[in-house]
Amino acid sequence: MKKYKFIIRGNDYDVHIRDIEEDIAEVDVNGTIYEVKIKGEVRTSKTPKLIRKPVEQLPGEGQIKKKETTGKHTIGAPLPGTILKINVSVGDVVTEGQTLMIMEAMKMENQVQTDKGGEILSIKVNVGDTVLQDDVLIEIG
Repeated sequence: MKKYKFIIRGNDYDVHIRDIEEDIAEVDVNGTIYEVKIKGEVRTSKTPKLIRKPVEQLPGEGQIKKKETTGKHTIGAPLPGTILKINVSVGDVVTEGQTLMIMEAMKMENQVQTDKGGEILSIKVNVGDTVLQDDVLIEIG
C-alpha cells in the first residue's frame, strides 16, 4: 500500500503498510512484519470486500450427461452457402478428417470434413443446393 522512511533517534526505518483490515494494519518495518491495532477513527476502504459464500448444489447438478449414441452421426453446414462438389457417395467408408464435400460460402471455397469415421448412410444435398448454417448435409453410421 504505502511506504515510508522514518529516522527515530538517529536510526533509519523503512516502513511499508501492507494491508489494513478493519482496525488491524499489517506493517513491515525493516523486513519484520507486525500486526498493529489502529487507535481512533478507522477510514473505510473504497474497494468493496468480496465475501464468497459456498454454493449449494442439488443432487446430480454439475454432472455432465453423455448423449446416447444411436450409431448415426450428422455433418452440418459450417456456414450458409452453395454446394459445389460432393466427394463421396452412399455406402462409402470415410475416415476422420476426410473431405466430404466442397461448398462456397462468403465467396470462398470451404472443405466440409468429417470428425468421425464410418459409412455414409445418406447425402441430404445435391450439387448446386443452397444451405443454411447447421443444415444436415450427410449422415454417417
